[in-house]
Amino acid sequence: MIIYIHGFGSSGHRGKASLFREYFEEEVIAPSLSYVPNLAIDTLEQLIEILLEKDETIGLVGSSLGGYYAIHLATKYNLKAVLINPAIYPYKTLDKIGMAMNYYDGTSFEVTAEHIQTLKFLEVQEVQNQESFLTLLQTEDEVLDYNEAVEKLPDSELIIEEGGNHSFENIESYFRKIYNFLH
Repeated sequence: MIIYIHGFGSSGHRGKASLFREYFEEEVIAPSLSYVPNLAIDTLEQLIEILLEKDETIGLVGSSLGGYYAIHLATKYNLKAVLINPAIYPYKTLDKIGMAMNYYDGTSFEVTAEHIQTLKFLEVQEVQNQESFLTLLQTEDEVLDYNEAVEKLPDSELIIEEGGNHSFENIESYFRKIYNFLH
């Protein structure tokens, strides 16, 4: 089973989540997560634990903030993870945001100091077993510096594409590689 973890302000019903569902069909779960980090992690941990109880093989795919969550969860549960333009220091990126928008339904929400503290708490200081990570990066990501991921995950399987953007243009061209990596 593949758990797709969307990025900040997104949902399990749009963009890459929809593409993953279409390609991987019933093998993908793409929950819509709370913007509150501890609630998002709690939801994902419950889902992982239910699947583990059923002896499911689990692979994670995380985009942006979802990549940050995937690093934490893959480390905690010893899972393989694919990281798509992952946020490496979201507590720095989101620290000055204040009000933000959910891109799926247009509602707004506030990023609080408590959210930032939770994100700091979730950080994996030194990522072990980097061979369990496939990291997909595009150099023209307008939100995150791809070099941070290269520095944090130098021993993961790194794919760095020139150009692109934060949402990772043409992600579907990597679906076969993602499938093979996670299986």
